[in-house]
Amino acid sequence: MARLAPKVLGESADLVAAFLRSRLLDEGGFMNREGKADLYYTVFGIEGLLALRQDLPKDSIAAWLRQFGDGRKLDFVHLCCLARSWAALDPSALSLDTRQALAAHLEFHRSGTGYHPAPGRDQGSAYGCLLACAAYEDLALPVPDPTGVKACMDDLLCEDGGWTNEKKILLANAPGTAAALALYRRMHWDLPATSISWLMNCRQPDSGFLAFPKAPIPDLLSTAVALHGLSGAGVDLGAIKEPSLDFVDSLWNAEGGFHGNWTDHTLDCEYTYYGLLALGHLSL
Repeated sequence: MARLAPKVLGESADLVAAFLRSRLLDEGGFMNREGKADLYYTVFGIEGLLALRQDLPKDSIAAWLRQFGDGRKLDFVHLCCLARSWAALDPSALSLDTRQALAAHLEFHRSGTGYHPAPGRDQGSAYGCLLACAAYEDLALPVPDPTGVKACMDDLLCEDGGWTNEKKILLANAPGTAAALALYRRMHWDLPATSISWLMNCRQPDSGFLAFPKAPIPDLLSTAVALHGLSGAGVDLGAIKEPSLDFVDSLWNAEGGFHGNWTDHTLDCEYTYYGLLALGHLSL
């Protein structure tokens, strides 16, 4: 959906592309907020440039990715980012043996019936389940025990209709709920209708989405993933289009990037991609 962002950006799309390119280091990875090459930010850099239909220096990025092998030394999030980077850059680059080895490392993060970024947990998280299932898709491998993953996600659904990310924190939040919407659609599971209305209640009438209903200010991550989840669930975004566009525009910087919220003064690939994702959904 981020590929539709240029319809809204117009000539400014070139500025966004130039900003993302400025974050690509000579060694082949995209920089994090400390200026170091980082797999997490590389995902957003690759996806952002592809959304803008820009050519990528695939050889240099691939050479940088190869140093991580099958990901055995990576934490869960960066392991999933490695799978996503290869899938976006060159889906045929990894052998079946490498893909299976990478998947085996994912299984160290199986937590009960779901997945959690921290190994050894009894209960999975919404974020962990979404990333794991997406990684298996990127690896072109089936998700082990999808019924168990659904049971984990169902257990994270709060009484008010929103999802908490973790069972021990019974506070429904927009990113967790948006993750559930995306995962349930991806896995073809029935979605509780109450979750849509709960997520809509996180929206400020004149701007974007809050991370949770009483959060002090809206943020770009919550807004982008909420729009993505709602759109995927078939919700007509027409009624909230203009205030949402105004909010995303308020986070635009003339350097070509997007800020995470009104108090964030740093630009990076992650929030710039979220800007593209939000604009893509709002372009329809």
